[in-house]
Amino acid sequence: MAINKKIVEILPALRMILSEDKIKVAKVSGSENGVEPQIKVKVSDDSSETIHQLKAQIELFQQQNGVLPKVILLEGIGLVAVAETSFETEQLLLNQAFDENIVAEGRAVGKTAIITGGAQGFGGGLVESIIKDGGNVVIADLNEEKGKAFAAALNQKSKYNKAHFVKVDVSDLASVDHLVYETVCEFGGFDVFISNAGVLRAGGLDEMTPEAFEFMTKVNYTGYFNCAKSASPVLKLQTANKPGYFADIIQINSKSGLKGSNRNFAYAGGKFGGIGLTQSFALELMPSRVKVNSICPGNFFDGPLWSDPEKGLFVQYLNAGKVKGAKTIEDVKAFYEAQVPAGRGCTVLDVMRAVYYVMEQEYETGQAIPVTGGQEMLK
Repeated sequence: MAINKKIVEILPALRMILSEDKIKVAKVSGSENGVEPQIKVKVSDDSSETIHQLKAQIELFQQQNGVLPKVILLEGIGLVAVAETSFETEQLLLNQAFDENIVAEGRAVGKTAIITGGAQGFGGGLVESIIKDGGNVVIADLNEEKGKAFAAALNQKSKYNKAHFVKVDVSDLASVDHLVYETVCEFGGFDVFISNAGVLRAGGLDEMTPEAFEFMTKVNYTGYFNCAKSASPVLKLQTANKPGYFADIIQINSKSGLKGSNRNFAYAGGKFGGIGLTQSFALELMPSRVKVNSICPGNFFDGPLWSDPEKGLFVQYLNAGKVKGAKTIEDVKAFYEAQVPAGRGCTVLDVMRAVYYVMEQEYETGQAIPVTGGQEMLK
């Protein structure tokens, strides 16, 4: 049963109102399943009035019972369960018993992240890291078959947190809006939106077609705008309802966003533009305690972006003659490894450490953080 889209204007606030010492998860169901709600609030046309009523009802319930409510009926929308873990919200909505002594552990506990381009490669590595560290993740990707299979495999191993797949085309604002709606229905909101989806077609001015240039721009540049535009209302709603809470928008950029790239201008130009967006979004959103930063990895050689035997950058750069004298893919890889003072390409762990730094600190915003093994240094 489809949930009223108005849920996006209410549930992120409710999630934060009920998050005291720990950030919680909220899940909405269009069916009550015989579950008796602890609070009932009629949803009005004015979402701010509904939120006001929720605050009053929650305060009264807590005064009378000494605890916060876990099950709330939003009349006109559905039944909502709010708890510390995704597993617990699902059990509450099914009216099933569960072990309340399960302790969630890990660096990402209490966090819910959306990761675009999360079905495979570098994005998939970020998804696995956050799931391993106890957070919830929305895998947002065009590849529905791979994304659903990936989420199912992760959930087989998970005890209390969850991976959830949503098909998305980041170049289409309506598609990203739907992604945010699905995330709110499943988790009540999110704490970090990682704009990772990107495409690359190498080539110089002679080879690059207007169609290929426009395609890369729509995904790499406009796609980031779409993500920030759709994510920011939810994040601002959350920060407005929990003093001291910070949220994040993180763009996975590239070292090509810090320095021009020969015969790769379409990609580099979009990434340069992305840093401009990051700085501008940061100025606009930091007063609402929403940090916006870019992370600029060096060469992720092991992922499909570089190593795909048909479309990877090693093949593209070899065919485009980008590396002078290179005759094989191994020649191209060796050339790029030699450019890095650390002597290797970056790994998911390298970038994940930068992601956690961005999420955990509360002072820096508008930054473009290099993760390049010393290949590119800030000036």
